[in-house]
Amino acid sequence: MKITELWFDKDYIYDKDEEGRTYKQSLLWYPKLRDASDEERSSYRIGFDGIHWRNLDVDISFESFTYDDAELTPLQRFFLNHKEININEFAKQIGIKATSLHNYINGFEKPSKEREQQILHHVHTIGKEYAVTTF
Repeated sequence: MKITELWFDKDYIYDKDEEGRTYKQSLLWYPKLRDASDEERSSYRIGFDGIHWRNLDVDISFESFTYDDAELTPLQRFFLNHKEININEFAKQIGIKATSLHNYINGFEKPSKEREQQILHHVHTIGKEYAVTTF
């Protein structure tokens, strides 16, 4: 893939290849890049297999732009937006392996519909607990 254009909006990084195809990825995968200034974002180098921001220590492979499931699932979006949640403890509370939950969040595995419902049910339970907490 040869990149001819690279740009950002508040949620995504986009690139356009030499054939005019446009690809995007969520910046939730790259928090340093998401939080970077325009100047920091513009200081990148295109290498053999990807894009590198040396000052941010961020690398994005060309291949990752072509993944079929580049758009985050609601489950991924929730956990990537809420880094304050301890994934290991969350998994323990619902009786699943922490590695499985990490894999669901990182897109290495897809949960079954039942497992996804189990996780989302616990997210809603925690949300209700927070909602009724008074100080």
